[in-house]
Amino acid sequence: MSTRAERFAGLSVAIVTPFRDGKVDLPRLREQIEFQAQAGTTCICPVGTTGESPTLSHEEHERVIAESVQAAAGRMLVMPGTGSNATAEAVRLTKFAASAGADAALVVGPYYNRPTQEGIYQHFKALAESVDIPICVYNIPARTGRNIEPETIIRLADLPGIALVKEATGSLDQASQVLAATDLTMLSGDDSMTLPLLAIGGRGVVSVVGNLVPGDMKALCDAFDAGDMHAAQALHLKLFALCRDLLGLASNPIPIKAALAMLGRDTGEVRLPLLPLEQPLAAKLRQAITAYGLEPQLA
Repeated sequence: MSTRAERFAGLSVAIVTPFRDGKVDLPRLREQIEFQAQAGTTCICPVGTTGESPTLSHEEHERVIAESVQAAAGRMLVMPGTGSNATAEAVRLTKFAASAGADAALVVGPYYNRPTQEGIYQHFKALAESVDIPICVYNIPARTGRNIEPETIIRLADLPGIALVKEATGSLDQASQVLAATDLTMLSGDDSMTLPLLAIGGRGVVSVVGNLVPGDMKALCDAFDAGDMHAAQALHLKLFALCRDLLGLASNPIPIKAALAMLGRDTGEVRLPLLPLEQPLAAKLRQAITAYGLEPQLA
């Protein structure tokens, strides 16, 4: 099935923002991006939820976008987070991303101020009309406080600049309604929902677990595309417990940063108001990593 932004089909990885001594650790950021390039990842998504975008200054946000585009060097697509609860700020960030060479913009629904559906529509319309790169509508009501209703997404699909949806509502009914009425490229916003979403017409995932095992999540998407449902199901079941713990033990990206450190790929601290993973939960995460077949370093 061909969709509007088919080149984004497959594995996108929501990469972390490494910090060291209170500053963005650019050398470690480049290492993380190189890791994804070597894994054959389709697209990286910096400065999203996993990238702790709410704690970045405007200057840091733009620097991470620019560094990510440069480090990807055309080997992967780059779709940075450029959302805001202020439309003017989202437009500014999205314009910067386009000028820096990003391939698309991942735009979360306006959060905290709880706009109406018409307000959400006008917000994304303004963004779509402000740049030439595709816009991915990121719908995650658990974080924003407002669902972008399927009827609103279907309206947005009439705008040429709206090309993708990152679906993180957990509702296959909502996803099905959008897929039945549009040709938007839908990506799962929840690792555990990737295979179910592919089964109804989704085209890939924006993955957190891909920071650790991009090859396995890519293999799941590739197996599904090849019609090998048995292999896709086996990979889904293998990944499930690790995906659950990475998003369930504490708020993302606390567990993924802890896991990277356990595996010798330390990306530094999380920024307040987030705190490091508490010791009892860290022990559970270590068990999940070991059970998966990875080898954490000694505590």
